[in-house]
Amino acid sequence: MKRWLIPVILLVVLAIGLYQWAVGFNNKAVELEANAKTAWSNVESAYQRRNDLIGNLVKTVQGAADFERETLTDVIEARARATATNINAENLSPQNIAAFQEAQSGLTSALSRLLVTVERYPELKANQNFLELQAQLEGTENRINVARDRFNEQVNLYDIHISKFPNTLFAGWFGFEDMARYQADAGSENAPDVNFEFN
Repeated sequence: MKRWLIPVILLVVLAIGLYQWAVGFNNKAVELEANAKTAWSNVESAYQRRNDLIGNLVKTVQGAADFERETLTDVIEARARATATNINAENLSPQNIAAFQEAQSGLTSALSRLLVTVERYPELKANQNFLELQAQLEGTENRINVARDRFNEQVNLYDIHISKFPNTLFAGWFGFEDMARYQADAGSENAPDVNFEFN
């Protein structure tokens, strides 16, 4: 056997091994990235369900003739901003997620004010449609939280995969970048003030 053949065979074996390693990394990264994007779609779907329920809630509340129009207008405008802020799953940048989160937080805040205001309207508190919508909204808020947690879990798996050495080398070659996570709302680390008044 010719001596030059041994280094050639070693180089071919090394090249095949490197190729298989790169293909394995790429396929796993593609799978994890797709799972994270699907999880993001589930976050958007949960928020869409909430937006749909809010539309029905607003219609129910509008039926109360003397209901505070300013509070209702705030909810309607916040809902419009929230539904106008969409993110393409291909562009889950920290800035885009922050803009989406800000719009959703504004709607959450306006909705909370609406539900507090309803306490002054006994006819609404006794309205079966309103009570059912309120219960569905509470369930949807739980779904949103679960969807956000699952999104963050999927992003974490993806980020770990592309950040480990030597995967980080392949990540740069194949164009895989860290994905942004859904962050807690600003100020959520502070406990809210609760004031119970008893008469």
